[in-house]
Amino acid sequence: MPRPLHHRYLFAFLLAVLLCGAAAAEETLRVLAWPGYADVDVVRAFEQRTGARVEVTLIDSDEVLWQRVSLRQGADFDVFAVNTAELQRYIASGLVVPIDADAIHNRAAQLPRFRDLAALPGVMHDGKAYAIPYTYAAMGLIYDRRQVDKPPATIAALWDPRYKGKVLAYRSGAHNFALAAQKIGARSPFRLDEGEWPAAVDALIALRRNVLTFYSQPEESAELFVSRRAALLFANYGPQQLQLLRAAGADVGYVLPDEGALTWLDCWVVTRGARDRTLAAAWIDYLLEAGPSEVLTARHGLANTRMRSPHHADDSRLAWLEPVEDAERRNHLWERILSGDRASRVLAP
Repeated sequence: MPRPLHHRYLFAFLLAVLLCGAAAAEETLRVLAWPGYADVDVVRAFEQRTGARVEVTLIDSDEVLWQRVSLRQGADFDVFAVNTAELQRYIASGLVVPIDADAIHNRAAQLPRFRDLAALPGVMHDGKAYAIPYTYAAMGLIYDRRQVDKPPATIAALWDPRYKGKVLAYRSGAHNFALAAQKIGARSPFRLDEGEWPAAVDALIALRRNVLTFYSQPEESAELFVSRRAALLFANYGPQQLQLLRAAGADVGYVLPDEGALTWLDCWVVTRGARDRTLAAAWIDYLLEAGPSEVLTARHGLANTRMRSPHHADDSRLAWLEPVEDAERRNHLWERILSGDRASRVLAP
């Protein structure tokens, strides 16, 4: 016997309410991360624990990270990973919010140097913590033992004409100007004086002419190194790339240059547009547990903040990244250099 019409409407309405309630109950955490930071099995374990769904978007450069977060004032993501040198930019733009460090219970298992947030440059602002350290790596030099007689001692090896067309470098304006600053002996790799810009530009033009190509992703660099028989790699991702290359059967070594290896410290931060800051904090706390930390190191070769890394034992050779004098200028000039402009055109207004 057919149900009365009003009963059918009532049933449809109640079903819609139930479906909406179920959808609302499954919260979604929107994560913006670098390769290796949020593997599928690691994410799945967090979802099973919390009942939330996690959407992961991967990025491959500081420039892309800035574009994605700043596009809608941080509204598209809840939590993301950023290095300490870039963090102040996000704080100044109001894109991130302070984190209650006491709510991140697994900080107690971190090495002392990473627990002391006030001692980490770029993490604090106006007495408040904006980031929780997660992983770090020195941008050393990886070399093919069959083509390079002895380990390269300085960053100048990237410009060595013996390796012309056999060098792989990272596609980044900020980092490459830091390399150029080291090459020309500038006062600081992060704060070029006005008179140092022409020499830095000349150095990067020479680097562009010496390299085989520029890469973005760690997997991309490993594939290019093996397939194109590269001799030297500027390892932006450090030991992560070393591990990938050795897994691919490459006979490679890894060294920190005498000038000091540019070293990044990536932290998790919470956006101003985060829908659930408690869930975002739970994500950060979870990733500091022993399990996810061990995955980060064993699977990807990245250092975690719970144990000392053998690749970074010599602290005196680590040049921790700092905010640069003008990120937009570096990136603008780098794009001109990459497009093939001469020095006179690169520096033209």
